[in-house]
Amino acid sequence: MRPNPSGASAPRPSASVPEEEGVIPRRGKATAEQWVAQVSGLVSLPDVCGRLFEMLQSRDTSAREIGEVISRDPNLTARLLRIVNSAFYNFSRRIDTVSRAIIIIGDRELFNLVLAVSAVKSFAGIPNTLINMDTFWRHSIYSGLIARNLAKRCRVLHSERLFVAGLLHDIGSLVLYNRAPGVARELLMVAQGDEETLHQAEREALGFSHADLGGLLLDKWMLPVALRDAVRCHHDPAAAADGAFEAAIVHIADVFACRSELGALFEEPAADVEIKDCAWQTIGLSPAQVDEEQVIGEAGLQFAETASLLVASR
Repeated sequence: MRPNPSGASAPRPSASVPEEEGVIPRRGKATAEQWVAQVSGLVSLPDVCGRLFEMLQSRDTSAREIGEVISRDPNLTARLLRIVNSAFYNFSRRIDTVSRAIIIIGDRELFNLVLAVSAVKSFAGIPNTLINMDTFWRHSIYSGLIARNLAKRCRVLHSERLFVAGLLHDIGSLVLYNRAPGVARELLMVAQGDEETLHQAEREALGFSHADLGGLLLDKWMLPVALRDAVRCHHDPAAAADGAFEAAIVHIADVFACRSELGALFEEPAADVEIKDCAWQTIGLSPAQVDEEQVIGEAGLQFAETASLLVASR
């Protein structure tokens, strides 16, 4: 997923160079909010997500009522049932209705699957010439699967929310690539395949990073605070408040994915990427208690089918 700019060398950053051509001066939160506002007009979650979120706040909502809302979208219903009946869950019996799926996996888990499917589809129409989108989503899905598997090791209930957090952790990069492709191209060249270096380079050049953009987009979508924190703080889990556990899990999952052959963000494994000690402390595990190869291998077994179901939905 390395940039492929034309010409032998990159232009030298200059304060007078337009955003589309070079690194712009530090601008901070106002610019980040503006970019997210501009992109959010192109990418939005379907109405069903907002309706489901409202229904989940009510204790009187039944599985049948939630199923009826989802079933109004036949394509979404079909995709959800395919995921529920896939290796993602590996149930022994086939599930034929959304209401039955809710009874078995829970309403919040199904809401998270709706989020996952809808978010991937929402970005399908965003033009991008900087990166290989298949590689981007491969890394995102790998990170989500690893986050979900780590959450199960921590005996976390509703682990699907960690899958969504991992899936969406780099979503802010797509905002950056869309709003300032020239800036993004130069920063990718500076990073040379190191995601942590990329994060720091973005902060230095812009005053914010792709993680900040992702958090702001999820704010715009009014998604749960813990999910926003996980995306916003996946490079700096110690900075998370409400989503400290989620941010720590996603941080570890992101690093594991970057170290793997198939889940690497920049197409080549980054073996020297380090996991912050605070992340292990937050989830209550030590590196010695987690077999990295096994965790990555489990994600690999689930990846092909999960990717075909999610990315095909674009």
